[in-house]
Amino acid sequence: MEEESMEEEGGGGEAMMDDQNHNNWGAGGYGQLLLGERPLPARPAGPEQNGAGLRGCEPGAAAGRAGPTGAIAAINISASTSKFLMNVITIEDYKSTYWPKLDSAIDQLLTQSPGDYIPISYEQIYSCVYKCVCQQHSEQMYSDLIKKITNHLERVSKELQASPPDLYIERFNVALGQYMGALQSIVPLFIYMNKFYIETKLNRDLKDDLIKLFTEHVAEKHIYNLMPLLLEAQSTPFQITPSTMANIVKGLYTLRPEWVQMAPALFSKFIPNILPPAVESELQEYAAQDQKLQRELIQNGFTRGDQSRKRAGEELTYNGSSACASSRGYR
Repeated sequence: MEEESMEEEGGGGEAMMDDQNHNNWGAGGYGQLLLGERPLPARPAGPEQNGAGLRGCEPGAAAGRAGPTGAIAAINISASTSKFLMNVITIEDYKSTYWPKLDSAIDQLLTQSPGDYIPISYEQIYSCVYKCVCQQHSEQMYSDLIKKITNHLERVSKELQASPPDLYIERFNVALGQYMGALQSIVPLFIYMNKFYIETKLNRDLKDDLIKLFTEHVAEKHIYNLMPLLLEAQSTPFQITPSTMANIVKGLYTLRPEWVQMAPALFSKFIPNILPPAVESELQEYAAQDQKLQRELIQNGFTRGDQSRKRAGEELTYNGSSACASSRGYR
């Protein structure tokens, strides 16, 4: 049976109904979620945990087990219970009504640029996910979510392959940042599915699964083209912005720490304690490396303009060995 209009979910009607899993989230719980808190119920006997179908979402389920007092409470909310149970979500309802709403919202989140306004109702999407979990559609919803994001990442990968070398690094940085930013919204919206299906039945975590998708469908396919370009950019100061280089290197380390072995010196500039500790016998070599870097900067137009800058440069040369040793953890 197709459910009533979702307009009630914005603030009244069903969204304010208390039941065993809702905990009156419509009265403020979801607002707390968007502020960074995670107002989950204290691990109730959720619908996906005990295979009890709708019983895990019925307000009277626990009341019936609580004796006469619970029975009275169940009678008092029987009208709300009946309304909730009458709106059974069939698989056809899920495919025709609920998943299209989720699909559209995910599309917008995956393609938004930083600072963009996304015209979607987060509360409505959260409610869609909750109801589908209550009515045993978690497995289908998880499958649809993974398929949706996988298709998106495959398109991203193809676009990167078509990028010219001079734009490749910047476009990879945009793709990585855009995806990680989208996860900050997608993961909280599917928090009930994560708690009552992914963590409970699959023994995994939604965020970890989605990060793994980017690693497999984008990063792994481009790492051997990306790394030589990063090393070349490193040897040419300011070919790309330091923030772009830092974002990519830190991102690659998050996706797969063992990629450090491909370019330890590069990763060590942004990730602490990558290189072995410095030893006193190599201090002169570190100082020589600093002087070489200064000569390269001068050759690329970064000259000392006045006497104060000259003195600062001389002081940097004099202290270069200690600065380099400090970056390697030397004490």
